[in-house]
Amino acid sequence: MAPVRATVTALLVTGLLSACSATASAPSLDERVGEDLGTGPPSLRAPDGDARGHEGRPSASVAGSTVGDGTGATGTRDDGIRQVTMAFTGDTLTHSPLWAQAQRNAGGNGYDYTPMQARLTPLLDGVDLAVCHLETPIAPDGEEFSTAPAYGVQPEVVAGLAANGYDRCSTASNHTFDRGIAGIDRTVNVLAYNGLGQSGMARTPQESSPQVFEVNGVKISHLSYTFGYNGNIPPPGQEWRSTLIDPARIIGDAVTARSRGAEVVVASLHWGDEGVAAPTDAQRSVAEAITADGAIDLVVGHHAHVLQPTEKVNGTWVMFGLGNIISNLPDHPRWPAAAQDAAVATTTVTIDRAGKVRVARPVMHPTWVDRDHGWVVRVVQADLADPSTPPDIREQLRLSLDRTRMVLDPYIAKTP
Repeated sequence: MAPVRATVTALLVTGLLSACSATASAPSLDERVGEDLGTGPPSLRAPDGDARGHEGRPSASVAGSTVGDGTGATGTRDDGIRQVTMAFTGDTLTHSPLWAQAQRNAGGNGYDYTPMQARLTPLLDGVDLAVCHLETPIAPDGEEFSTAPAYGVQPEVVAGLAANGYDRCSTASNHTFDRGIAGIDRTVNVLAYNGLGQSGMARTPQESSPQVFEVNGVKISHLSYTFGYNGNIPPPGQEWRSTLIDPARIIGDAVTARSRGAEVVVASLHWGDEGVAAPTDAQRSVAEAITADGAIDLVVGHHAHVLQPTEKVNGTWVMFGLGNIISNLPDHPRWPAAAQDAAVATTTVTIDRAGKVRVARPVMHPTWVDRDHGWVVRVVQADLADPSTPPDIREQLRLSLDRTRMVLDPYIAKTP
């Protein structure tokens, strides 16, 4: 387990901003592809498939590249500037073959997901705040586990994320309601038990309201939204259980977070066309809208299952899609080899004496899911720099890096 580094102060206030006007509809769930399923509306995407926390630690170096902006410092600097280093990853999508591997990792006694993402730990431990996207709910206690089209995974998935160095997760996705209200409650409870914060699911109306937490003396609000719920409809009066993408709602939540003391607001958005690297017109429209007035400091995207570009929109960094950090894709011609590629995105947020926030240019650390050797998530440049990496794996890593460069070349971490 990583040491304690984030102090969370929940600001619970009754009352909510208006929910989105309607739940997105989805086509019928009639096509299983590999272990994932393609469903959902075309507006923002195409078909698919006891608190711990962490205290600030020095920046990490992976394959010769430093996390964030390379300052190697956290907290308040001598010049009075406060700063926080952050890391973000895309979809954690736990398909059934990963369950079997987790059982093997545990010697048949339960599930152990920790080895799969252990190579990420130097990066995640090297920042002050590490954020994942947990796409699938945890199965309610006593219920069977399931994969696509309606997921319900083991609580050990979250234990692995905590052990690997994550501090919190975004949880709003098209699978949020796969196991109903019980699945939402179970997921938030399991995250809390393992010391991880979250945004995107709520056990109470108060939890659905923007929360503010503190890292290195900087007050942060992390918001999470999704394009829809694969046709699932929240129970009447419980629309607050999760949050749909709606620019007015997102801006309103950011304003509310600011009123509660947030100095930095990060929005995680589950959006995009699956298997397509190019952001959709709808993604770009939402990005333009929510960054127009400076209410959002950073946008982090996922759901496309492949990497999408990172750009500045209205002066705000938008990471349109970070890919699947771990999954069993591809298993079908519809999924490109790039579905195994992803990135750990790192950045440094600084606040000067006047309160001006600056988000440094993101640095992308390419990753690749090695499905043939235990679904191990390899940090591409680090493993290429390791002389012990076998030739066959080395070749796959080179191919993965070439694919990633086509999407993220200006932002990829530099190596000696």
